[in-house]
Amino acid sequence: MAASIYLTSAEGRTGKSAVALGVLDALLPDAPRVGVFRPLIRAGAERDRVLELLLARATAEVPYEACIGVTYEEANTDPDAAMVKIVAAYQSLKAHCDAVVVVGSDFTDVAVPTELSFNARVAANLDVPVMLVLSGRESDGLEQLGQIPARTPEDIAQLAEIGLHELEKGHATVLAALVNRADPERLEQIQDRVTRCLPDGVPVWTVPEQVLLVAPPVSAVLDAVEGELVRGSAELLAREVREIVVAGMAMEHVLPRLLEGSVVVIAADRSETLLAVSMAHEAPTFPTIAAVVLNGDFELPPDVERLLDGIDSTLPVIRTSFATFETGRRIMQSRGLITEESPAKLDVALSLFERHVDAAVLRERLRLHRGGIRTPVMFAYELFQRAADADAHIVLPEGGDDRILRAASTLLARGVARLTILGDESAVRKRAGELGLSIIDAEVLDPRLSPLREEFAAEYARQRAHKGVTLERALEVMQDGSYFGTMMVHLGYADGMVSGAANTTAHTIRPSLEFIKTKPGVSVVSSVFFMALADRVLVYGDCAVNPDPTAAQLADIAISSAETAAQFGVEPRIAMLSYSTGESGSGTDVDKVREATALARAARPDLLIEGPLQYDAASDPRTGASKLPGSEVAGRATVFIFPDLNTGNNTYKAVQRSSGAVAVGPVLQGLNKPVNDLSRGATVEDILNTVAITAVQAGAMKAAEEAL
Repeated sequence: MAASIYLTSAEGRTGKSAVALGVLDALLPDAPRVGVFRPLIRAGAERDRVLELLLARATAEVPYEACIGVTYEEANTDPDAAMVKIVAAYQSLKAHCDAVVVVGSDFTDVAVPTELSFNARVAANLDVPVMLVLSGRESDGLEQLGQIPARTPEDIAQLAEIGLHELEKGHATVLAALVNRADPERLEQIQDRVTRCLPDGVPVWTVPEQVLLVAPPVSAVLDAVEGELVRGSAELLAREVREIVVAGMAMEHVLPRLLEGSVVVIAADRSETLLAVSMAHEAPTFPTIAAVVLNGDFELPPDVERLLDGIDSTLPVIRTSFATFETGRRIMQSRGLITEESPAKLDVALSLFERHVDAAVLRERLRLHRGGIRTPVMFAYELFQRAADADAHIVLPEGGDDRILRAASTLLARGVARLTILGDESAVRKRAGELGLSIIDAEVLDPRLSPLREEFAAEYARQRAHKGVTLERALEVMQDGSYFGTMMVHLGYADGMVSGAANTTAHTIRPSLEFIKTKPGVSVVSSVFFMALADRVLVYGDCAVNPDPTAAQLADIAISSAETAAQFGVEPRIAMLSYSTGESGSGTDVDKVREATALARAARPDLLIEGPLQYDAASDPRTGASKLPGSEVAGRATVFIFPDLNTGNNTYKAVQRSSGAVAVGPVLQGLNKPVNDLSRGATVEDILNTVAITAVQAGAMKAAEEAL
């Protein structure tokens, strides 16, 4: 039976969609297929925003249409018939899910009489326990760029009592309560006061207000003022607006009032103020501005346009015909919504939920039971949890790449790792600000200027003296980000490094081979890919580094791959692949695999290793039982060792493309300290996964060192 949870509230604008995101992620470790259900939605051609947002992260492969109950209009016309339809739709959806997050109605302008009571009835008829979401903000307060007066603990408790009464009257079971957008200074008081209103044992969590979640993006400001983007980058319209500055005074009085992430309203005939603000945005001594709104019908003088062309700023400049007061009013009423196009909001919402809600208690109360399968999403969830637990310090040498900055912002927001980014600090932080990213918690070092460069050069010259490297040459080499970052890892200034988004694989790995070197007893650096299939995770090695390994190297690759698999929760059952199974074949290639299998077994008799095996005999239980009866590996292999790079690389790509598997890697193994390579076409998600893997490797190495 699918376990489910129903999110509802007693009013609108509680941030229920942000809570739903956190709940959905919290269920993933125990539920391979998490679905989303909306009992009530608005009618019309426009798709439900909340449902679209959650379906992008849900893991049950169910179409949008199957996740909907009825429209508000249907519920108003015939509530009883609507309830029957809702129950039928939910039961149909539940059959395809291990857990369902049910998100109640939104108290929109299309009202249902006694809306909370209706949600209580739905929850009771679906037999789904409720999480009551309460708002820590006044719903009818004067909103200014998302900032609403905070409620007192007593006010929130009173709202909880009203909500509890309505839920109990509708025979709904209260599983938990969550106070969202709570006053950060009074979290404990709010939790204590609300707890006293609820039945014994019902947990109460408080999530503090975070202005970013309700701050509108520049695109919303553009729409609100009915404006036109006349200058700057459209890519930066996704940045959130934190403040509004009305530049109604002289230029010299405007500059000290500029704030990070603010939108500056300037009358179109104050060209000197526009020029000053544009230049301030470009200067490292001033905050980065989200946008400028030029109001009024005045055209800019040609020479001013020419000067702005020369600055070539990416700062968005919006023109509107409204007067200053109306422009400011419209901007203040802009709303910020969490969408897939606002990754910073998603990161913050998930981070807040993780920090303030005990997901283990939530899962326990829902009585979810983990099955035997392991989906890509579950693997990713566990990976990021392991990385966060490792608390590793990772260095990213390619600070000039936007993908690295976007990944860094997400990694820091989620607490996955501590980061050092290499590059010109002013340029790196300015670009991050322009992209609306927060990397304030990252260290940014310039290898050319860092005082560490001399220490690193001395160590490099010592290590490479036998190759004729002088201190002068070493100082030059340490200006290179890959060398500088690798030396940070080597000397303990960082726990691991991830590079390759802009550099070649050779450029990333070469420094490691020069002075980090391989682990004792390991003859070769190799790689694996984690192949996350629909129901399990396999490990493929070596698909990226060694073109034609010897039998001894192949044995080393098998042992390293087994250790890597175990590190990431994959029980190693190792198949040494070839074109024949068992003793049936002969030839140079199969003999190499047979020898490698014997060497690996001799070195690690504790491991389950079988070879040579054909791929079908390794992966398919029926074929494995037929070709190699009695084997503990045949048909059940989790670690696949390919005889050469040609076979491995082509196989992983064929499986990835034909099955839709998620390939995570390459993950380098065999080095004394973790360094991992990215492809130059890496996506932000690839970078996130690789940094998380590197952090887990670093944590395992630390644990092994401490155990000695």
